[in-house]
Amino acid sequence: MVCPDELGPVIPRAFPPAPGWSPDGHRIKNEIDYSRGPEKTWVYGALRVRDGQAITMTATSRNSAFYQRFLQLVEEANPAGDIYAITDNLSSHNSVSTRTWLEDRPRIKHVFIPVGACWLNLQEGWWRNFRKTALAGRFFGDPGHITHATNAATDQLNSRARPWIWGRPAPPTRRLRRRYVYFL
Repeated sequence: MVCPDELGPVIPRAFPPAPGWSPDGHRIKNEIDYSRGPEKTWVYGALRVRDGQAITMTATSRNSAFYQRFLQLVEEANPAGDIYAITDNLSSHNSVSTRTWLEDRPRIKHVFIPVGACWLNLQEGWWRNFRKTALAGRFFGDPGHITHATNAATDQLNSRARPWIWGRPAPPTRRLRRRYVYFL
């Protein structure tokens, strides 16, 4: 089972962040720039939940062509067996172009997450770790730096990968000590 997904836009910035606190003691909040432009970089990712290995790719757009290229990388990384791509309902995942492309690849089977149930996607936890490793507190001068940070973070996370399990881990079992009472 593979969970392909997109992180969202990562925009290169060449300027330092604002100071952390305003003169009157309030935390400064920076507006996130979601403008469209040639400098935007999208990060595609897939997680193989059985062993925790991930594949990432950066792209300049979030369209069917890049999604198909990414699925090709997923297929090459998983040479045997069926691939179940659990994904959201983004238009590029279910476009005519993508469905036509998938007809020639019967090993890849799409499973769509119900609308409004993103918490069912096991990859969301991996994205949290990825953002912390690759993007947190960093400013990128150009899209090449984002690609480099993405590749480095993926390699680092893959080096310590383990299977992903949905839900909370079982609580540790408590060991009760036996107390002996002696009567004289």
